[in-house]
Amino acid sequence: MASNPETKIDCSKVHVKKSSFSNDQTGDFDGAFAAVDIKKDELIEAGVVRRLPDGFDGMSCPYIFTWSTERPNKTWAMASGCAPYYNTCKEGTSNTRMVRDFEKDNFEI
Repeated sequence: MASNPETKIDCSKVHVKKSSFSNDQTGDFDGAFAAVDIKKDELIEAGVVRRLPDGFDGMSCPYIFTWSTERPNKTWAMASGCAPYYNTCKEGTSNTRMVRDFEKDNFEI
């Protein structure tokens, strides 16, 4: 993926622009889109997260990720790169998935 093998963040296969789902009811919002052809099961993006302080209410911000397996979730993180801009959908219907490593605080899409 990245030309530098030491990089922790690479989102060179995608870019962010105004979403085609934006309309008068939703208002303008951004989405992540392929910048190159991507094959099934191909790594699209790799990145890191930064955990947010204890007590942060992640339910108040749609761009924040749950960052643990506990329920209810109390650990939240913000992600690097284009990760906050991928559309969400019902489980089993998406064309991407995020693999989270809670110990290393990184992810792959």
